[in-house]
Amino acid sequence: MQPPFQNDDLDLEAAIASARPQLVELLSHRPEWLLTTSQRFLPGMALNGLDGITDHREKVSVLLDLLEKAGPATWQQFAQYLCMECDLPLDLEILLISSAGEGNLSQKQEACTDVSARSPVLKGFACRRHRCSSVSDKDVKQQRLDPAEEYRHLLIDSIRQRYGSRRAAGAAAQEQMQPLAFNQAFVNLVIRQSKASRLKERTDKRREDVADAPELEECADTAVKVSDLFRNVVPLGMTKVIFLFGKPGAGKTMLTHRICQKWAEGVLPQFLFAFLFEFRQLNLLKRKLTLKELLFDLFLQPEDSPDAVFQYLLENAWHILIIFDGLDEFAANMDVSSSSKGGPTSHMSVSELFADLCHGKLLPGCTVLVTSRPKRVPDFLLNTVDLLAEIWGFDHKKVVEYVSHYFHQNSFKEQAIAYLKNNTKLLSMCLIPALCYVVCICLEYLLLKHQMSVELPQTMTEFYIKMLLIFINKQQGEHAGGKETQLNCNKEAILGLCDLALKGLEDKKLVFYVGDIPEHVKEFASLHGLLTVFEVKSSGTRPEAGYAFVHLSLQEFFAALCLMVSKRVDKNYLKKKFSLKSRWTLKNEAKTEFMESFHIFLAGLSSKECRTFLMLLAEQDEAWVQDKQDAILQSLKKLAATHLTGPKVIELCHCTFETQDLKVAQHIGSLLNFKYTFKNFRLTPLDMSALVFVINSGQDLTHLDFAGCLMDIDCLEVLASCKNVEHLSFRSRRCGDDFAAALSKSLQGMGSLKKLELTGGSITAEGMTNLVQASSQCLQLEEINLQDNQIRDPEVKSVMDLFSRMEKLKKIDLSNNDLSLNAVLILAKEVITCQNATELRVRKDTVIIYFSGLSGKVPRSLDLRREENKEHVIPTRHVKLCLQDRSLSSQHAKEIVAILQSCPCLSEVDLSGNKLGDEGCSCLLESLPWISFSKQLDLSQNHLSVNGICSLLKSVNTCQKMMEVQVSLCRETAVLRFTEDRKFASLPPREEPVFSTDDQQYGEENQTPTAPQKLRLTDSRFQASDLEKLCAVLKECSSISELDLSNNYLGDEGLLQLFQFLPNLKMLSSLKLNDNQISLSSVFFLAQFFSTLEHIKTMDLSLGHMQVVHLTFWERIRVRSTSRWRSSFLAHPKHVAKGRCFRLRDCRVGPEDVTRLCQILTQCPQLTEIELSGNSLSDQNIERLLSFLPYLCHLTLLSIRNNTFSPRCTVLLINSINLCERIRMVEVRSSENAFLHLGTSMRSQKTSCRLTDCAISQGQIDELCRVLEQHGWLAEVDLSRNQLGDEGLRCLLDHLHQVPITCSLNLSHNRISQDGVLHLINAFATCGNTTEVQVSLCSKATLIIKLTSRDDPRKILRLAECNFQPEHLEKLCLLLEKCTGLTEYISSNNNVTVQAAERLLHSLRKNLGPLKISIEEPWVCKESVTNLLELAVQACGNITEITIHKDKTLFQLGVRFPHCLEKVESVVSRLNLYKPGIKHACFYQRVCEKCAQLQELRWSHVELHNDEAEMLVRTLLPLPELKKFGLTSSSIMATGIDYLIMGLQNCQAIEELNLGHMKLSSATIPKLVLGLREMPSLKRLILNHNSIGNDGCSRLAEALRNMHYLEEINLSHNKIGDSGLINLAAVLLEVQNLKRIDLSGNSPSPAGGEKLMEALAYCKCIEELLLSRNGFGDRTAVKLALCLPYMTNLKILHLQNNNIGPAGGIELARALVACGLLEEISLSENDLGEGSIHALSEGLPCFEHLRKIDLKLCGITDDASKSLSHGFRQCPSMEEIILSWNALGDGGAQELASALPGMEKLKMLDLEKNRIGACGATKLAEELAKCPEIQFIRLWDNPVPKGLTENLTSQDPRLCFSFY
Repeated sequence: MQPPFQNDDLDLEAAIASARPQLVELLSHRPEWLLTTSQRFLPGMALNGLDGITDHREKVSVLLDLLEKAGPATWQQFAQYLCMECDLPLDLEILLISSAGEGNLSQKQEACTDVSARSPVLKGFACRRHRCSSVSDKDVKQQRLDPAEEYRHLLIDSIRQRYGSRRAAGAAAQEQMQPLAFNQAFVNLVIRQSKASRLKERTDKRREDVADAPELEECADTAVKVSDLFRNVVPLGMTKVIFLFGKPGAGKTMLTHRICQKWAEGVLPQFLFAFLFEFRQLNLLKRKLTLKELLFDLFLQPEDSPDAVFQYLLENAWHILIIFDGLDEFAANMDVSSSSKGGPTSHMSVSELFADLCHGKLLPGCTVLVTSRPKRVPDFLLNTVDLLAEIWGFDHKKVVEYVSHYFHQNSFKEQAIAYLKNNTKLLSMCLIPALCYVVCICLEYLLLKHQMSVELPQTMTEFYIKMLLIFINKQQGEHAGGKETQLNCNKEAILGLCDLALKGLEDKKLVFYVGDIPEHVKEFASLHGLLTVFEVKSSGTRPEAGYAFVHLSLQEFFAALCLMVSKRVDKNYLKKKFSLKSRWTLKNEAKTEFMESFHIFLAGLSSKECRTFLMLLAEQDEAWVQDKQDAILQSLKKLAATHLTGPKVIELCHCTFETQDLKVAQHIGSLLNFKYTFKNFRLTPLDMSALVFVINSGQDLTHLDFAGCLMDIDCLEVLASCKNVEHLSFRSRRCGDDFAAALSKSLQGMGSLKKLELTGGSITAEGMTNLVQASSQCLQLEEINLQDNQIRDPEVKSVMDLFSRMEKLKKIDLSNNDLSLNAVLILAKEVITCQNATELRVRKDTVIIYFSGLSGKVPRSLDLRREENKEHVIPTRHVKLCLQDRSLSSQHAKEIVAILQSCPCLSEVDLSGNKLGDEGCSCLLESLPWISFSKQLDLSQNHLSVNGICSLLKSVNTCQKMMEVQVSLCRETAVLRFTEDRKFASLPPREEPVFSTDDQQYGEENQTPTAPQKLRLTDSRFQASDLEKLCAVLKECSSISELDLSNNYLGDEGLLQLFQFLPNLKMLSSLKLNDNQISLSSVFFLAQFFSTLEHIKTMDLSLGHMQVVHLTFWERIRVRSTSRWRSSFLAHPKHVAKGRCFRLRDCRVGPEDVTRLCQILTQCPQLTEIELSGNSLSDQNIERLLSFLPYLCHLTLLSIRNNTFSPRCTVLLINSINLCERIRMVEVRSSENAFLHLGTSMRSQKTSCRLTDCAISQGQIDELCRVLEQHGWLAEVDLSRNQLGDEGLRCLLDHLHQVPITCSLNLSHNRISQDGVLHLINAFATCGNTTEVQVSLCSKATLIIKLTSRDDPRKILRLAECNFQPEHLEKLCLLLEKCTGLTEYISSNNNVTVQAAERLLHSLRKNLGPLKISIEEPWVCKESVTNLLELAVQACGNITEITIHKDKTLFQLGVRFPHCLEKVESVVSRLNLYKPGIKHACFYQRVCEKCAQLQELRWSHVELHNDEAEMLVRTLLPLPELKKFGLTSSSIMATGIDYLIMGLQNCQAIEELNLGHMKLSSATIPKLVLGLREMPSLKRLILNHNSIGNDGCSRLAEALRNMHYLEEINLSHNKIGDSGLINLAAVLLEVQNLKRIDLSGNSPSPAGGEKLMEALAYCKCIEELLLSRNGFGDRTAVKLALCLPYMTNLKILHLQNNNIGPAGGIELARALVACGLLEEISLSENDLGEGSIHALSEGLPCFEHLRKIDLKLCGITDDASKSLSHGFRQCPSMEEIILSWNALGDGGAQELASALPGMEKLKMLDLEKNRIGACGATKLAEELAKCPEIQFIRLWDNPVPKGLTENLTSQDPRLCFSFY
């Protein structure tokens, strides 16, 4: 075997390189001496030309180059001469002597005893000693040098004994006996260098693997030899730190031994001294020590003069090599703080010494080599590493070399090599040297025993077990019995060794002393080579014997084995110990364990194959062992469900592979399916084998992504067996042609691969071709991504031919490959030709080809069939071609045309961003008729001029398929859009021309069907002078439907010129001329034009910052006429009845301008809407505008927005109701926005006036009232949010007395106080025309007065949160005493105390008839029922109703005047039987008297004590006139509900019984049934929210059978299932008067639902059907649909949240049309589907009475909105629409908005939680202005910009964007 480096010219070169910097510095002061000296060694011709060099350093450098190039002999002579003649520094002299060939000691020289004779270095010194001026200095130097030289040779001998050939020769016999000797003959390792600079940049970043922490894409990743590690890359005198890392078993320790051995052989002449320290031994040091103690005490003591030797080492540090092996094994913490401030003699910890050596604080200039497993590097080391390299272990070649060497004495060497080559898994294992050795041991043993058949283990754990058994077998021989016998014999020793291993790992101990190991364990381990012995020097004392496992992984194996066989270890401890090792640790965190492979061994021991071995070793049964194994397997499964980094996924795969359990692997594979992303760490073939095992075990296809991962090509061979990969991705600059070639061999094995990515690599055209050839055999492949490689000029034709064979191919990405323009054009031709290619997308460096996914053979096969089937239609292939930003010029135009013409059907062509110019574009446009387009052609950014645009417009007329042209010179846009052939062919034939047939110039037209065309010529700086040229072209374009000339410079002149041209545009539907610098003159011209031409639908004008001129036109019917353009333009708009709209915004006009404009508009027929916004209209302007209202006969809406109104102007606007009889509403908001709604006729109708937030105060009241008094038909006057105050209110009330009107007056938010309220109540009490007053002084500040001019018996007073004080309450009572006509008094939270309530009840009197009194105060919920009844009897009159709702703090009475004394006396006498004790006799008598006529008793949330329950049962319930009784959510103390139900048997006149929320169970129902049988008049039975269940429902059903008057049943939320529901359904057949049934929130199945629906079909009178939240599903919905036609009286239907899908929804929607009386429908929270919504929409016109529809959470999208809106518009009674929590966007909102004006009764539209944006919200706001009856539109949680929501809300507060 060749050594890794040799002592030849390479060493000479290294020595010269080391000495050169000092030589140049020294000799630059004596250049002439050097020139003279060089003449002795060099020929004269070589020195020619040196005279021209004046710089001394340069001349010296050139001379040294010449001397070195002259050869080794010349340099050696020169070096010897230099040392003899010059007084050189000691270190430089040693380097020169070494370079002269005198530094490498032969064995003969070593045998000499004379120190001076052994060292030629000393000879040189001796020669110089005679010439030295300072003999004493030389003597001192010589005295130091002699001991140093002796120590150097002592080191050489020591290292040779430890690691060299002498040790191997001397221990040859012993090695024959040692089965496990890890000092096998050295085979060179694979070492790859990385960039340490990248490592330093990432010190603070979290890393998955510290060794791979640098961005691997940017690392050098170059293979290096060991000699390359020690080349000088740092300045002389600077410490060099080399960091080598490698995975366990990669050969790090063997490499350090090899380096020491080669140094001892003289191969590294730059180092005079070498030291090797192992961190596992340094762990034993517990004290601080000096550098001298570290070097001498722990490695080798000098025999003489240690101080002199140490001083020499300090002075010659650059000649010292210090090796630290196993940094990962260091137990102590090592961070940046470890660097001390001491010197060479200071005592420090090991970590401090190590840090100072690396920093160069100790022995500056030395070389430090550190090895470690891939763990986090200490931060201080990150900043000092000069060379970073990874030991990869073996590659396949070196595995063969190692195996050849191992079996060199065996006859079956070739058999062993062949066996490994044929076994991919084993070969992957052998790439790790330590595992390779274990495999060789097992293979050798098995080959010796079984020559023909060999079955090796499959996992690393099994190999270690096999190795252990082999060692035992070798020592004991075959005669010792079988495996079981041998294990039993050595069981105690093995278990002891396991305990030792585990305890060592737990105590972070890797070296053991004699006392740590039991004797029998030591003998067993030493005999079988499991432990190694060595000297341990922990101090200056005598060394001790130390023991360690021959490899750390072996200690981990035995430790894992200990856990599995120890009886002391339970499952919980086992689970605690099992975890995946992280490849990184936290900053400054010490590594606490040495368990790199421990978890893998634990997983391996959990396999079935290891179970017998564990049973034998643990002496336990199979169940005991399996229990432990299952604990590990369960932990593995749980880990798979956690978040794992890439390295941890690999660790988990290793563990899973070790188990060899396919079920576990399948489970883990399914959990990891989306976690296979690996970034920036190295993957070995062994890693890949484990990964493939897990992936193949799963059932799902997966995605493998390798980004920047170091990877052998051998990994690809392993990957070839991966069957379940769907998407394979590699991103690495290392991926070149070789990688692509290797991958090509693996692709065919991946039968499921659909997507392949090789990006960011260095693949060339050759590599691409090879890859595509292999890929073409992968018929299932759909996508190939080769981005960012080096494919510059691919073989396009051959590659495309290969692509055409790939049947399922969809996409090829060749972006960022520097493709030439010629290659791109060739590619375009081939894409057009390739039958399965559909798109080529090229933009700068982006190059992507899309395919149809169908084989190119399909068209050919179809061609063959043409003869058989002439009518067979071949599917058309549409090709999209994009060649953007590729510098195409006019020279390429013809070639492009040829390419385009060769394609039968192009969908899109994008040539933007090129340099075609007018010439190139014209060439292309001229060819348009012969090119087949179906979508668009983009010529943007091609340097077009006005002439180019004109030629482009000509193509509109020549190419009839042209649908749209979009051009902008400023934005360099030029896009042509086309209509598809099928659409074009299906166009209806054009109508006859509008011109006379005898007029040949205008009458002859092309009869070819022409598609409507859109022309957008914006941002092109067109002026009036350009119009002549443009119009000449446009004149030929008669099919233009939309013309946009916005953002040009046409001005007034151009506008006039253009409108004279408009008659030629016969199909025009939209014209935009925005931002064309027009003036007010054009406004009048346009208005005149609007008035003259009836087919203009809308005209939108604005002269603001953004000028707007937008006209839309009605679709016109073309007829024959004898006149010219006027006839064609004026008459016959298709839809004149819809009205027309004129909008003028941001235009300042004076009174004369308003007059002129109005005069023009009055001549406009069918003008229905005028909107004036932001025009700064003055009072005079508005007055003139209003004066024209009577002449605008068809006007329905006048809007004046964003215009500040003065108070006088507000009155003027209100006075318009007296100017024009058609006005139905005047609304002024915030003194800025005014809306006048006008009716279509002048018949008498009520008018509404709304002046909100207009700052109206007392001063305007008189004038305002005079205006209102002139109009007698007022329905509503809204003066809310003004500034009336108390005085304004008084003034207004004074006027109201004089005006006999019927209307509602809203005065909310007008700063009214309690005094103002009392004044209002006084007016209410004394004024006969006030029927209702509603006041609230809280934040709502409500004040509403309802007036009537007719006799109305109602008189209602509502007072809420008025914060009355005692004095106010007293005044209130006095006022109420005068109000004898009051019918209802409601008081809520007005500070009314119990005493005040008594006073209030005494004050409330009525002449005749009923009076309802409601008091809502907090004390109601605190008072007992008895106290409330005592309060009730204080009221005047007879009590007819008592309502107590403590949850609402409500106390309500109904009283009737006058008393009926006769009836009371009879009742009292009847109740004497139940008279209670004397103590309560007066109270009970009073109750009996007052409640003799009690008809309604409703109590909720009360607690009835015994006496109260007794009074209820014995006194109140038996009252003869009691018809309604309700007790809900209440409790009865002690007596319970049974006592109450017993009392119900006395309620014979009861018509309504409500026992909801009373916790009634099925056990209570039989007693309730007894009571129900005594209620023959019962009409309504309400038992909701109880627990009646099936049994209770069945019993209840029997009782209902005889209740012939029953109209309502409420059994909602009662846990009723099928059986109860079916029994109830059977009874419903006999309940013929049933009108309302509520069974919501129960638990039936569809079967029970079907039975119910069948029964309901017989309930002819049913009006309300409430069945929400039952989960009936489609079956029940279909059954209900069949029954609905029989429910002709149905008004309310609730079916929300019933799991109704599209199938049931469609049937139900279609059947609803039979229920013409429906008023309310709720289908919310059902996934109805679009079909159901469309069916429902079609039926909506049948519902004339429908008031409310709830479709919340029904998945409604914009697609259904159009039909839904159309249906809503035809529901004349619709008041509320709920469409919240759906998927409506702007399109849906706009459709709904358009329908709003047609829904005159709509009050609320709920669109919360949809997808409505700015456009939709703006449209809703616009249409809401036309709908005065709508109260609000909810838009919470829609994606509307915040600024827009605030703006829209300020314009119309009815738009609600908030949650509340």
